[in-house]
Amino acid sequence: MTDIAQTPEPPYYAVIFSSLRTADDNGYEAMAARMLELASEQPGFLGIESARDGLGITVSYWQSLDAVQAWKRNVEHREAQRLGHASWYAAFRVRIAKVEREYGL
Repeated sequence: MTDIAQTPEPPYYAVIFSSLRTADDNGYEAMAARMLELASEQPGFLGIESARDGLGITVSYWQSLDAVQAWKRNVEHREAQRLGHASWYAAFRVRIAKVEREYGL
């Protein structure tokens, strides 16, 4: 993904997912594509940015903490998390932050 997310005026929330992958690619790309599709259908989803060059960082943007929590509880997303823990990630961190200001070109 190469676009910068078009987010509204703050405040909103960012979920920052940093990860190191294992060598296991079995099903990963299909699941990642499905999670992007599914997240974009969730109420309160605002956009996503992702990059991977060894360390992967994906930032998803949400209208509210309730929207973030609803995404975390999504049944398909929970299965992707389970598979990630079991097979795809050697290490990861999730951070949730409130965006209070943004600027750029």
